[in-house]
Amino acid sequence: MRKLKLREGTKTAVLFGHHDQHLKLIEEDLGVRLSARGEELTLDGTADATRHAERVLTELATLANDGMVLQPDDITHALSALRQSPETPIKELLSNAATIVTKKRFVAPKTPTQKAYIEAIETHDIVIGIGPAGTGKTYLAMAMAVSALMKKEVSRIILARPAVEAGEKIGFLPGDMYAKVNPYLRPLYDALFDMMDMERATRAIERGDIEIAPLGFMRGRTLNDSFVILDEAQNATAEQMKMFLTRLGFHSKVVVTGDITQVDLPPERVSGLIEVREILRDVEGIEFVYFDERDVVRHKLVQDIIKAYDQHQNPAQSSGPSSGTTGRRPSSAPQNKQPKPATPASPLTGPWGQSH
Repeated sequence: MRKLKLREGTKTAVLFGHHDQHLKLIEEDLGVRLSARGEELTLDGTADATRHAERVLTELATLANDGMVLQPDDITHALSALRQSPETPIKELLSNAATIVTKKRFVAPKTPTQKAYIEAIETHDIVIGIGPAGTGKTYLAMAMAVSALMKKEVSRIILARPAVEAGEKIGFLPGDMYAKVNPYLRPLYDALFDMMDMERATRAIERGDIEIAPLGFMRGRTLNDSFVILDEAQNATAEQMKMFLTRLGFHSKVVVTGDITQVDLPPERVSGLIEVREILRDVEGIEFVYFDERDVVRHKLVQDIIKAYDQHQNPAQSSGPSSGTTGRRPSSAPQNKQPKPATPASPLTGPWGQSH
């Protein structure tokens, strides 16, 4: 049993969480029993567990006193990250130093890989993020794009997505072109509206500062002074991927995201995202960042579901030791070749097809 005396004036309401929710998360994760009385905590459990809990609580208390408003997911992902990198200070994962400022919120990386992803986007013209759903690939890219537009680092944001669920053959769907493709672009609007007020985002789309379009509408364009995101890139064909990447113009940045385990293309078509790992892995200026279930920032069960599916599909790999690396993990890379190591309701009409 240990006693932890917090600094006088510690923001215990922020540290402990609503109805002590943060303490309960720490108890469950570390296998300790915590009881609080004022600014004094009693930690009951094994010596290692209580020592670990004391470190976590002390570091979180410092962040709370520095003005950070801790949320339950901050606690969850700090604990998860510490299992991967026990020596990493929590502040490096959750502090404002790594925060992306958008019109609507502050967005901070929750895992070492997310932090490496942000750093890669800052330092490379093309970044390709590969990993399962819920790891923050699109969300963080959108936050970086909105931040860049706010800082006038780019003049526009272009968001693209394959409409592969309709096989790119959308002529049989009812409505005009916008009505046909809008359902496939909805996830991009959702992410955008999480970063910007809907009214502000709508005005930006009307001005052409933000454009959301099917991947097929990128053909024939040169995208200068733009932050371009291609989402669900596993559903781009090899030809579409080449077409998209060669749209890159001057003073632009491209982020490609996708999950190579969720390809919806017909069996005879090659996923451009899978192919591009081999073709471009040694090209200077292009960075691959690999996510896995440890980076999932949705409900905790999502991590377990992804892990269970991975073990079912790759039983040989699941029996081996788990990778303890952080940052640009090569866990989703081809088995025969490893990628180069890191050195990271309502919208809206828009000028989808115009050339620049």
